[in-house]
Amino acid sequence: MSHHGIWCEACDAAMPHLAALRCPVCAVPTPNGEVCGRCLKKPPAFSNTVAAYSYDFPLDRLIQALKYNEQIVLASMFAEKLSQRIDRCSLPDCMLAMPLHPARQKNRGFNQAQLIARPLSKSLGLPLLSHACQRLRDTPSQTSLPFDERTRNMRGAFDCNADLAGKNVALVDDVMTTGASMDALANAALAKGAASVKAWVVARTR
Repeated sequence: MSHHGIWCEACDAAMPHLAALRCPVCAVPTPNGEVCGRCLKKPPAFSNTVAAYSYDFPLDRLIQALKYNEQIVLASMFAEKLSQRIDRCSLPDCMLAMPLHPARQKNRGFNQAQLIARPLSKSLGLPLLSHACQRLRDTPSQTSLPFDERTRNMRGAFDCNADLAGKNVALVDDVMTTGASMDALANAALAKGAASVKAWVVARTR
């Protein structure tokens, strides 16, 4: 990272870019770029995923620096890199950032997804509905749970109070692991009438 808090061109070249062949729904690498078995068996509520990077070194350390060491300047760089991956020919109507529970946001002091979504919305010229959805339960961290418990952990975790009838919506977050959080938020948006939901994340775990 440079002394300005933004990585240089050499560092950018060393970032863990995602493989070109990946599931179009959840962005996990697949042999021929086909829909993965998990998405075929149980399709998530979001239709496709755009991710800038794989969640590997050194990108993982940078995301942790944003979330836990208040390196806020990184959010705009993440937004810029994510923006470069988004197809301008099929933009949604609006964006929502993955909400934090109020208690967790108070403790952290900010919502990293919101910090990424703000400059992204300006870059793309899309409205960011900052208060449209809320996290109802302060759920345990997904990373602390076994894979098969993560969906159950997120069930009923979100609610949307905005009318999303007929809107195509993009959900923004820093990292997608199993996709359980994104799926739960997408379901909450669909319940408020959203026509479709897609996921935009800085990084996707492998």
